Amino acid sequence: MADAQPANAPAVDSHAHIFTRAMPFARDAHSRPTYDYPVEAWLADLDRHGIGRGVIAAASLFDDGNAYTLAALAAHPRLRATILAGPDTSARELRALADQGVVGVRLTWRRLTDLPGLADAPWRGFLGRLADCGMHVELLAGSAQLPVLLPQLLAAPVRLVVDHFGVPSRDETERRAGTDALLRAVQSGAAWVKISAGFRMPWEIAAECTARLLAEAGPGRLLWGSDAPFVNHEAAMDYAGTLALYLRLVPDAEMRRVIDSSALALFFNLRSHDQ
Repeated sequence: MADAQPANAPAVDSHAHIFTRAMPFARDAHSRPTYDYPVEAWLADLDRHGIGRGVIAAASLFDDGNAYTLAALAAHPRLRATILAGPDTSARELRALADQGVVGVRLTWRRLTDLPGLADAPWRGFLGRLADCGMHVELLAGSAQLPVLLPQLLAAPVRLVVDHFGVPSRDETERRAGTDALLRAVQSGAAWVKISAGFRMPWEIAAECTARLLAEAGPGRLLWGSDAPFVNHEAAMDYAGTLALYLRLVPDAEMRRVIDSSALALFFNLRSHDQ
């Protein structure tokens, strides 16, 4: 696949995973890559395609206590990250993480059947501490879970970033209910949605969800992410391919500029002209 032209380059890749084979897998890892995608490889992909900044998404596949992510942040000021952390994490710990470039905590609940009560201890206090430290919740959950989870998260209140279009269901009724809940969350003013991992779903579903989000939420509430290194889809997808998919989903350059501005502000506290 041909490289994207620099003129079409996003300002921020807001969703990628970095890892090496030296990192231990989590006991319940749903995939076990047999290769490395270290931070240097991702930075090379960013540079090859003219992308200035990136946000590491915590990967639930690995169990290294966020050590590799934190080392990458220390070495590369152009990066930010979300990490994995439990609800007992103290405000002092969260403030220290924020000082290192951590912008949020990722909740990987897509495969979770017994959802926690977020209005109860210890979650209520944890969400409040995240908000107090200027951090957001990065949520990986699917269409069936969003109508339950989103109102609880927004009641915290804490800023919320939802991964992968809200992982839309292939069942049309369930998908519509999930997207409806997602749009209500966005319209509250405290939520954003990532247009990421579109290659993990049929094109028609990615296009449908993008069209609804653009029409009803607007590009200012959307973020773009590559989902590199495309775990379980490596043979069919590369970095140029995920950029091409983004340009196909959002062909309007002005809308992409607004998406860039949102990512720079949310993750880096920058205005577009400060980048």
